[in-house]
Amino acid sequence: MIRICVAGATGWVGRSLVPAILAAPDLELVGAVSRTARGKSLGEVLGVPGLALPVSGTVEEALLAATDVLIDYTAPESVKANVLQAIGRKVHVVLGTSGLNDDDYQEIGEAAERHGVGVLAAGNFAISAVLLQHFATIAARYMPSWEVIDYSDASKPDAPSGTTREILHRLSKVRAPEVAIPIGETQGSPEARGLTLNGTQIHSIRLPGYVLAAEVIFGKPNERLSLRLDGGSGAEPYVDGTLLAVRRVSGFAGLRRGLDQVLDL
Repeated sequence: MIRICVAGATGWVGRSLVPAILAAPDLELVGAVSRTARGKSLGEVLGVPGLALPVSGTVEEALLAATDVLIDYTAPESVKANVLQAIGRKVHVVLGTSGLNDDDYQEIGEAAERHGVGVLAAGNFAISAVLLQHFATIAARYMPSWEVIDYSDASKPDAPSGTTREILHRLSKVRAPEVAIPIGETQGSPEARGLTLNGTQIHSIRLPGYVLAAEVIFGKPNERLSLRLDGGSGAEPYVDGTLLAVRRVSGFAGLRRGLDQVLDL
């Protein structure tokens, strides 16, 4: 039985994760974290009869109960401290919160190796996102130039999204894209060419009416390839991938980025 604590248990993904954990015969929910629901029962907050588990206000508090895996779907300003708190207690981590940069991941990876625990991080645990990342790295071997567009609704606080940050990280491992005119030599306003991250130009759109989407556009003379993921308004696509990660994260020590790192693609 894998004992799980969910940080962000009353949030968008957490509300869908909790019932799935309760229904799984090999998983046990032993902790829940929500700053806004601290002190209440999780069943009361989520409308799940018979679920008397008290909600903790911090990960530190929740991990006083014996825990095997922390799932974090919280906020950019708290996620790093949550993960390091779990690692320090030798608790494995499945990390679905965005907002971390490559330096943060390096620090987390080093801490996980020191303590002998696994951290599996993904900007998006949906299978469609895993496939987008996989296909994009294949395309980058043959298409010399590309840029990335990151879409979300106006309320998303971080940019770029965790999904597109992961794509950029993967693409950088293949090679740097060819750029005909260096960004610094752009006439007019170079800022209009977007942000250079991991060697790739990325453009984040935050507008009402959008849902999570990511697009990688590849170009060669007289041809163009577009790979695009469009998410819906519900969190269901993330649940199966997250629980798969929970079942695999104890099988290694250190940090792995992307659900495909524990899949056979």
